[in-house]
Amino acid sequence: MVKRAKRIEKGIESLKKEIESHFDKIEEDILEKNIDRGRYHIKEIDRSLLKALEIKIKILGIKGDNSVLIYRERLEKLRKSIGLNEFE
Repeated sequence: MVKRAKRIEKGIESLKKEIESHFDKIEEDILEKNIDRGRYHIKEIDRSLLKALEIKIKILGIKGDNSVLIYRERLEKLRKSIGLNEFE
């Protein structure tokens, strides 16, 4: 079980890095006014990366890790800045 927990912890860190990478790409797309590509990155974060992060945190039973909430709030701000609603 210890090996599995360590692997999941590494997976969480890896997901956080990938999420940050996508946030950088979204911000770059906003500056370049490339809304379609920004939409892709928003959907990628929202539908797959945050869900995977949430599941891994739940598996480990980590209490008080509110990184998913923080990422969702940050994503919502970016979504509003490019004029997307939640269901696009």
